[in-house]
Parts: sequence; C-alpha cells; structure tokens
Amino acid sequence: MTPEELLAQPESAYMNEAQRAFFRELLLDQRTDLQRLIDEQMADLRGMETHGDPADVGNAEQQRQWQLRQLEREKRLLDKIDDALERLVRDEYEWCEETGEPIGLARLLLRPTATLSVEAKERQEQRERHMQSS
Repeated sequence: MTPEELLAQPESAYMNEAQRAFFRELLLDQRTDLQRLIDEQMADLRGMETHGDPADVGNAEQQRQWQLRQLEREKRLLDKIDDALERLVRDEYEWCEETGEPIGLARLLLRPTATLSVEAKERQEQRERHMQSS
C-alpha cells in the first residue's frame, strides 16, 4: 500500500489490518535505517583520533561533542519508534494519549511516532509557551 492509497481509504477503514501493516512496516524500516546510522556513527566516534596540535584537538573534540548530541537525538527517536511499535501491538498506536480520539492517518504519515492528535499537540505547545513566558 502506498501513502496515497492509505489516505484514499474511507474513514470507516481507520486502522484496519492493511493500514496497521503499513505503519508496522514503515516503523520497522525507519528503525532499521536509524539503527544502521547509529551504528555507523558509533564506529566513527570510536575511530576518531585526538592527537596533534591543540587547535586540531579542540576541533576534533568539538566535532565529537556535536556527534554525541546527534547520537542522543537519534537514540531518543529509536526509543520513540520502539514505543510506537509496542503501542501498535497493544492496539493503542492510532489513538491520542490525551483525548482518546484518532490521531489521524495524515499525521501518522508525517510523524509515525506521534502520540497526540494535532489538536492535543497544539494545546501542549501552547501550555509549554505559557509556562516559558511565566
């Protein structure tokens, strides 16, 4: 099934077996790609040498810190993908954690790890902005 075919299905087909299989495959593919990227970056980090003149050592350390931050973000995303796969098994994947309403196919296509509907996410962001401005 393609994303276009998925979106063309009637609302009554929301998260039928074909749609669930589509998202399971999408998440598994993303997980595989992300794990491969993490493994490559870890190998790069292990292979970094930090000797030479002080400027080179400083630049190498700055690059290393940037790569570590990137790895942390990627590992968090990997955890979110694993959580989404678990929610899919428990029949909770397609439902908003806050409202219990459908998250929606379009949102799940854009962000397969989403746990909130668009409206609930907007409310969450408004609360966060309000807390920051207080």
